[in-house]
Amino acid sequence: MSVTPPTPEPRPRLRLRSRPRLRLRSRPRSGLALRAALLATAVATLTVVLTGVIFLRLIGGAADDQARRALGRQADLVAQFYDRPAKTVEFRPGVGRMLVAQQITVIRLDGDGVVTSSWGPRGAGRAELSGEVLARLSAGDPVGRAATVTGRRVNIAARPLTDGGAVALVQPASQGRELSVPVSRRLAIALVVALCAATAMGLLLARRLARPLRAMASAAHELAAGRRDVRVEVYGPAEIADVGEALNHLIAALAISEERQREFLLSVSHELRTPLTAIRGFAEALVDEVTPADSVAATGRVLLAEALRLDRLVRDLLDLARLGADDFRIDLAAVDLSAVVSAAAQVWERRCAAEGVELRMEIPSGPLDAVTDAARCRQIIDGLAENALRVVPAGAPIVFALRKEGAHIVIEVRDGGPGLTPEDLAVAFDRSVLYERYRGIRPVSTGLGLALVASLAARLGGHAEAGVAAEGGAAFAVRLPTSIRAPRADRRLG
Repeated sequence: MSVTPPTPEPRPRLRLRSRPRLRLRSRPRSGLALRAALLATAVATLTVVLTGVIFLRLIGGAADDQARRALGRQADLVAQFYDRPAKTVEFRPGVGRMLVAQQITVIRLDGDGVVTSSWGPRGAGRAELSGEVLARLSAGDPVGRAATVTGRRVNIAARPLTDGGAVALVQPASQGRELSVPVSRRLAIALVVALCAATAMGLLLARRLARPLRAMASAAHELAAGRRDVRVEVYGPAEIADVGEALNHLIAALAISEERQREFLLSVSHELRTPLTAIRGFAEALVDEVTPADSVAATGRVLLAEALRLDRLVRDLLDLARLGADDFRIDLAAVDLSAVVSAAAQVWERRCAAEGVELRMEIPSGPLDAVTDAARCRQIIDGLAENALRVVPAGAPIVFALRKEGAHIVIEVRDGGPGLTPEDLAVAFDRSVLYERYRGIRPVSTGLGLALVASLAARLGGHAEAGVAAEGGAAFAVRLPTSIRAPRADRRLG
């Protein structure tokens, strides 16, 4: 009787929601040279305007003072004509024309302040002289001042006469301002020239400042296009020179990083190729039925060992990638690290015994509590123990140690193996460095184990150290704080 297999239910299709794309609209941007030139022009224009306003007011005031002094001197001369013993006062034609040309009105007053005569370009009556002026003239004091008469600004210079009367000269203030027109015109020309010169200098300075920035932008574009031999000439102001030096350091660091990545990929490729070659060879032997029947089990064990090696390499790569992407889950809780180290020692004791290696423990008798991730601490211990067991010869010891030093707890794994040189200790936790140095000389693994330990220690708030063990080999210690705060990414993932 044939049994019809059940029809598998169709799997529900996963609909992936595409994220909306961010469209960046490129807006036309003005260059630094143009902005700096506009700023320099604006500053120069503001300076020119303020300077022109201030100096024009000063020149106008000086012209007014000069016009009042000149009008006063003319009033003294006119008063001398009226003080002569002649019965009538007649000015010479040249003097009269000069007074008329200067828009000066001559007013004669008697001892009671009554206007007896007035002549000039425009007639002026008593209303043109205020009571204060008449009072000062009656008191025998000369007058020289500016006043507003019938809505006009005028300069007045009055002098008392010996017969008790007075004579006054009245001149529009605008007539005195004509003295400042040539000076103001020359000042305006000078300010315009200064504005043009400042604008030109600002444009030249802006272009000079923008030139190294354009060179840096060009270098950055070439760097993004794949070139790594780009260098920026460092010159210009201190701030721009600092940017150039920083860009050169960035280019050098990027080249070093890419070289390390290339070496890392080459070493990982080599490490992947070795077990894959073994798996492929034994699998082809099994398919071609050339493997003896009594060797099938041994072949299976080899395939399993190589598959486990590949699995370990892939897991190490994934862990390192997650650590670098800050996407590594950390579960914090109160942990007794003495219990964690003891549990790890029970597992590794059997493996050490199978290799003829003695496992020792140096842990406190009581609990040693900390707020950390127990699984990651166990991963650190396993990584250090596997690294030690790989190189320790039979009969040599491996030591699991745990102690508290101040505010930190130290997890240490020491061995009696060949140890490391001082140069090795400085780069012990760099990816694949020791792997490249000792490949073919001593047993090595993927070259990622110690780098993973250092990264885990950093994520747990501590750091890893390498040194020389009292047993003659290497000593790797991880210092962890007794309490750490959960990283932001872990709180989000949890």
